[in-house]
Amino acid sequence: MWEQMMAFLKSWFIFPDLGLDLMLLGIGLAVIFGAIWLSSHWPPLFKKPWLWAVAVASALLTLAAVVFVQIPLQIWGGEAMLRIWPEQVLQDWFLLAGLPLVLLTGLVQEGAKMLPIVAWWWRGGRNIDPRMGLAIGAVAGAGFGIFEAVWVHNSMFSMGWTWQLVERGGYIMLAGFWERFFTIAVHIGMSALAGYGLARGKGWQFYLIAAGLHTVLNYSAILLQKEVLTSTQLEIYAAILAVLVTAWALWLRWWTTEEEPPGPVEPAEVEI
Repeated sequence: MWEQMMAFLKSWFIFPDLGLDLMLLGIGLAVIFGAIWLSSHWPPLFKKPWLWAVAVASALLTLAAVVFVQIPLQIWGGEAMLRIWPEQVLQDWFLLAGLPLVLLTGLVQEGAKMLPIVAWWWRGGRNIDPRMGLAIGAVAGAGFGIFEAVWVHNSMFSMGWTWQLVERGGYIMLAGFWERFFTIAVHIGMSALAGYGLARGKGWQFYLIAAGLHTVLNYSAILLQKEVLTSTQLEIYAAILAVLVTAWALWLRWWTTEEEPPGPVEPAEVEI
């Protein structure tokens, strides 16, 4: 298991068969995708430079959580289910049997993305404006979303993706980029909701909401594997979820009342 974990970790940083030009293209596309979605949340990245640290911390902490928490738990969970049910039974009931492992992914990754949000909230005296909570969460989501997109793009290029494939196979060959474009939006929106919930004093409730939405997104892979969805339908599924999650976060951003953190209580004046 350790070798599997280390191999996965290295795959995020090492692309031996990839030229510098394609590597930069993968990074550039990921940054552009993230900037498009993040800009709609209006985070004060330049007024509060520490938000850049939130993005970096979210990316690294979430990757660490995937490698050292999610992968071992999924392996142990799979082994436990195989001890209880035969493999053929799990395959026949994969739509149900795969749900706990997908839910685990949402719980681990959304929890890791919340760590820098919680650190900012704690630094602010555990009292921040809900709109600021949304902005911090959006930045945290963008940090990991962009980092993951870089990994996916460079993996695609390493496996031989070229523009000639699009010319021969049509625009379905761009599906991987389409999927990353909307997946980044979901990452940003989910973490924005988690940040809002924390600022509202409902941190664990919105954490579970974010984890549930993450599960809904990842469950599409199971639906694809069982041929409930086609590849095209999966991309539409991801796009619809991205729009809905983003719309919810933006509705909270623009239509909630701005609340300033309470200041110190002044002594009451006594009239004589």
